[in-house]
Amino acid sequence: MAITDCGGTRATLLMCVFAFIISVCKAHAAAPAVYVLGDSLVDVGNNNYLPLSIAKANFPHNGVDFPNHKPTGRFSNGENAADFLAKKIGLPTSPAYLSLIGATPPITGVSFASGGAGILNETGGFLFKQAISLAQQVDYFTVVHDKLVHQLGPSGAQAHLSKSLLLIVFGSNDWFAYFRVGSIVAKQYTPQQYVDRMVSTFKVLLKTLYGLGARKLVVTGVGAIGCCPIQRKENRTGECKVEINYWSTKYNDGLKMMLQGLKSESPGMNYAYFDTYGAMINLFQNHETYGYTEIKEACCGVGNLNADAPCTPLAIYCPNRKNHIFWDLYHPTESVASLFSDLIYSGSQQFMVPINVEQLLAV
Repeated sequence: MAITDCGGTRATLLMCVFAFIISVCKAHAAAPAVYVLGDSLVDVGNNNYLPLSIAKANFPHNGVDFPNHKPTGRFSNGENAADFLAKKIGLPTSPAYLSLIGATPPITGVSFASGGAGILNETGGFLFKQAISLAQQVDYFTVVHDKLVHQLGPSGAQAHLSKSLLLIVFGSNDWFAYFRVGSIVAKQYTPQQYVDRMVSTFKVLLKTLYGLGARKLVVTGVGAIGCCPIQRKENRTGECKVEINYWSTKYNDGLKMMLQGLKSESPGMNYAYFDTYGAMINLFQNHETYGYTEIKEACCGVGNLNADAPCTPLAIYCPNRKNHIFWDLYHPTESVASLFSDLIYSGSQQFMVPINVEQLLAV
């Protein structure tokens, strides 16, 4: 191995250290970093630091299957999709941004994801009093970007970010806010106007990320959220809520068209889109093939379908989490998160378009 002359100033020495770290990461990982923007599906603890938020998971029985059975702020019995995707790439899980205040962000990535967050600024406040919206997460990413420029220099930061992965998981909470009882936004917008507003807002913020150097995006569509236990329990038969599912698919159609257009406008940008909706419907229809026996009821909760209340220390939880699709009234179990992460990383065009993450990393 050639030895680089790193003599000189402290700043030069620091840059050499970071360059060495990046070279080590490149030798063992498929990307130098993963930056996560999203909601509770990929939150690894940011909401622990939001004093007003009522969307928290830093208590039992959350984390019952996490290492040391520790609740961390993940809305899961164990790890979530962000954890599994990082492992596949060969990196540690990106830590919660709010846990790093005052510290230098790790060169391997940061998570800005927040339970209850939406594409639209008002969504988190409507649902859970406080959340980090997509716009605020992009602002936080800007801060990290500036620190990278300081650490690596402009060209080094650009090279780092152009090869890094951005996992972006949004949209579900915006629809929960729209279809909730007494919804303010439902009085202001028709569902189609709301779709258009979500997509146009998302596009502006993705363009901001592109301007900051992001080139490899993993974007997930909204799932069949009308089939979550909290939605099913409102039907006497326990079936899915048709209307919220319908508009979720309409939003996904608009999102896919937007991503295609954005790619054509943005030289060097590539993306992988995960059809979360299709993957969920496939799982419901073929659940036994995948080893699931309970597709409606939450593992942890209270009452009808275990969905009358969130998973708290007072709730009961199922002894076998691996045969349940849902952990609580909204979120999948660790095993479903792992299954979907497999699809995101190396799945076929049945659920990943135009390419999967493995192919995206090779571009």
